[in-house]
Amino acid sequence: MSLARHLSRTLRDRQGFIVVAALWILAALAALASIYSIYVANAAISISVNDESLQAEAMVKASLELTAFHLLNEKEKDRPTRGQFAFRMGKASANVDFCSEAARVDLNMASKDLLAGLFTALGASADQAEQYADRVIGWRTAPSAGSADKEGSLYRAAGLSYGPRGGPFAHIGELALVLDLPPAMVERAMPYVTVYSGRAQVNVLDADPAVVAALPGMTPTRLAAFLKERTAIAPHSALTDLGTAQNMVTTEGSKATRVSVRVRFDDGRQIASEVVILLAGSEEPYRVLSWQDDADGPMAANAGQGAVRR
Repeated sequence: MSLARHLSRTLRDRQGFIVVAALWILAALAALASIYSIYVANAAISISVNDESLQAEAMVKASLELTAFHLLNEKEKDRPTRGQFAFRMGKASANVDFCSEAARVDLNMASKDLLAGLFTALGASADQAEQYADRVIGWRTAPSAGSADKEGSLYRAAGLSYGPRGGPFAHIGELALVLDLPPAMVERAMPYVTVYSGRAQVNVLDADPAVVAALPGMTPTRLAAFLKERTAIAPHSALTDLGTAQNMVTTEGSKATRVSVRVRFDDGRQIASEVVILLAGSEEPYRVLSWQDDADGPMAANAGQGAVRR
């Protein structure tokens, strides 16, 4: 009897062990299934995001092609200096704005007066603006042969490990390296400057009010009057009111054009890009000079919102 009781207990123990083992196996399978479902979900999200990124890039490239076609389809003297259009492709739409780089102040070509005027319009005092303009010109100017490098000595005296370029700005980001320019002033200036215009003048019919305010002799009253007149049917007549600043302005564009593209997907996601293109010849309609994605920083958000002060 005791043997039968012992065998019965052993059998129950073994059955209990089997049940516990089975439960552990089921728990492990459930965990694996849960992990796999998370992996599949994440993979699907990743594929979706990558797919949208690829589509956004394709739409930006299409925007550049359409902009170049629109400009090159006109004779050079008749090309618009700015414009906008929209199109839809797949599950997304694109809004495109383009504007000649002549609407910005060229760091390599602008005169000291225009540079100082821009810094003043962005909040610097007259003395500070003069100093900032001197340093910008000092950065882009090569030292005279056989003479002391005065600009370089200022950088050495400031304890900097680099000196001025002594040549044209390669990128507007170099403005942050210019001696004595505060980071806040550099950030404010970014939406209004370029290195691609190739012009000493600015196109005041397209320029931001902060750029127009940089012109010598431009008071708030004259600025308001000019901005109102340039939206008229014959905006060129407003140029006669600029006085001595007329030699700093133009109504022509440049071969470089800034294209701003905002792609909106049907699911609500948005991607913004800002690209500068240079119109070329027939074999190569255009070349990309600069490409920046998700342009939600100073170049987009602050444009047109600068504190204009004269």
